[in-house]
Amino acid sequence: MRKLFTMTAAILLLAACSAEKSALEDKQSGAEPVKKEARNHNQEAEKKEEEQEKVESAKQEEEISVSPEYKLNQNTFALEPIGEANPKVALLTIDDAPDEHALEMAKTLKKLNAPAIFFVNGHLINSPEKEKVIKEIHELGFMIGNHTYSHSDLTTLSEAKQKEEILSVNEAVEKIIGEKPKFFRAPFGKNTEYSSQIATDENMLLMNWTYGYDWEKEYMTGDAIADIMVNAPQLQDGANLLMHDREWTNDGLERIVIGLRDKGYELLDPALIDSESE
Repeated sequence: MRKLFTMTAAILLLAACSAEKSALEDKQSGAEPVKKEARNHNQEAEKKEEEQEKVESAKQEEEISVSPEYKLNQNTFALEPIGEANPKVALLTIDDAPDEHALEMAKTLKKLNAPAIFFVNGHLINSPEKEKVIKEIHELGFMIGNHTYSHSDLTTLSEAKQKEEILSVNEAVEKIIGEKPKFFRAPFGKNTEYSSQIATDENMLLMNWTYGYDWEKEYMTGDAIADIMVNAPQLQDGANLLMHDREWTNDGLERIVIGLRDKGYELLDPALIDSESE
């Protein structure tokens, strides 16, 4: 009887140990897929991050590798080809951004695959809403230029004030889009020796224009501004077109782009302009 009891106890103990081992194995086998899944997730995240870094690196290399194909004539402010670049080009520029229509104008140009420079006034980007507009314009692929803070005539200002007018915009633009402007346009095209030196020190190219009309009363309709910008006597190879963030220019913008192309002009990507032009 005692022997039977001992055997029974041994059998029960063995069964208990077996059950405990089985439970432990089940628990471990259940945890292993979770750990494996976590490892896979981390590996996928690392892989995506590496791919993103490669894409960003490729973009930077592409930007760095772009060689200038045009230089700016600082006497006429027309664009001249370097080497065998196409001479029949026109540059589009939009001043006083972002007033009311700059973003819509950028979207129109983007739709038409037409590059341009948007020159900003600092007093127009002093709110989160306007900062967002400039950021979006830049993300659409357009260059942002410096057009001073208050659009004052620099020839009437002290050197200290000129410096503030220019540098404050550079700082604001860099904060918004992560880079400083590469082009500087003085209000009314009036530079001083001092403002010119500041632009040079800031690695900005002075950028005036060859013609523009949208501030004249007779051209304050979409039809009128589109007609004169395409048929102006000043339209020639390397033309540097001045336009503004205005309702009528916005209305005529698509017709301006189409009209210039119909005349055989290629719209110049400002990234191809030599920033060290003299």
